[in-house]
Amino acid sequence: MFPADFRVKGIQRSGLYLVLLLLNACISYGPRVLVPSITLSPEELSFSSPQNEALEGVDFGLQTNINESDSLANIEILPGVRVRAVAQNGAADSAGIQLGDIILAIDGMETNHPDVIDQLARQTQTATEFNFTVRRNTVVVEATVAARPLTAGTALVELYRIDPIASRAGYRTEILTVANRSNVSAARIVEILPDSPLRDSGLETGDVVLSVDGVSVQSAQGLINRLNQDSELGDTVLFSVFRDGTINQISVVLWDPGRRISRISLWPILQYESSLSPLSSSLSILDFWLFSFYSYNRAESERAHTILGLFNITSDIGELIDETD
Repeated sequence: MFPADFRVKGIQRSGLYLVLLLLNACISYGPRVLVPSITLSPEELSFSSPQNEALEGVDFGLQTNINESDSLANIEILPGVRVRAVAQNGAADSAGIQLGDIILAIDGMETNHPDVIDQLARQTQTATEFNFTVRRNTVVVEATVAARPLTAGTALVELYRIDPIASRAGYRTEILTVANRSNVSAARIVEILPDSPLRDSGLETGDVVLSVDGVSVQSAQGLINRLNQDSELGDTVLFSVFRDGTINQISVVLWDPGRRISRISLWPILQYESSLSPLSSSLSILDFWLFSFYSYNRAESERAHTILGLFNITSDIGELIDETD
């Protein structure tokens, strides 16, 4: 029989080893699937040329820059301007002008800077034919360019704002009268994607979201910002919804990517790590730095098993190659 104090010391050492082992233990979690990221838009957007805005000038259908010499050893500015872009089926394209051509003059006026062509296009108000003197390599030709008057193009029209992640739905800002309160700004649901959590909560297109967790959303973008900045995926939020003249409080569970174990560390007994991007995982059992009793590594479709650092088995998905004589 061992002395009592020896047994006590042995128990204490075992307890100490267990504590140290537990201190080394670590379990980490990550999302079950990769969570996409989005860039939130500003509240106000500015689109190019609104409708009915009068535009002045004509369009030659080309872009130019300064005509620099081709020699890197002796760069200098040569006469004319170099064509750096030609709009397909535009005026210059129809006249036969190509990328890289040098425009020396227009109707006899020298064009040694791109601003000359830009100013000529701005001050011409009607469809007009111009005679371009063009150099292509060492050949100088004349091209007749029928400039086309600029017209106000159709401006982009905002349809709605969309939240493709947290609520997976589209919203439009509206001002309406709710419960004897006039000019209330809110977000109307205009589209619900098939996998949207709004469906599970009983929300429908046409419902108007007034607030989230008691805070007014003010606009469609305001609602999207609150769901993606002030809440976490998988959270339960309370929508204040206006429908058929009444206000209801509806709980919505935002989209949840799920949870998975991404890392387990119980050295030296067990080590496990996994990643979704790139898709990989590794496992080692009884890892003693120099070698481990068993290790497993996966990278995409390739898998490798190693036992005692001596035996290695690797597998991968083969590729079929069609060989023809």
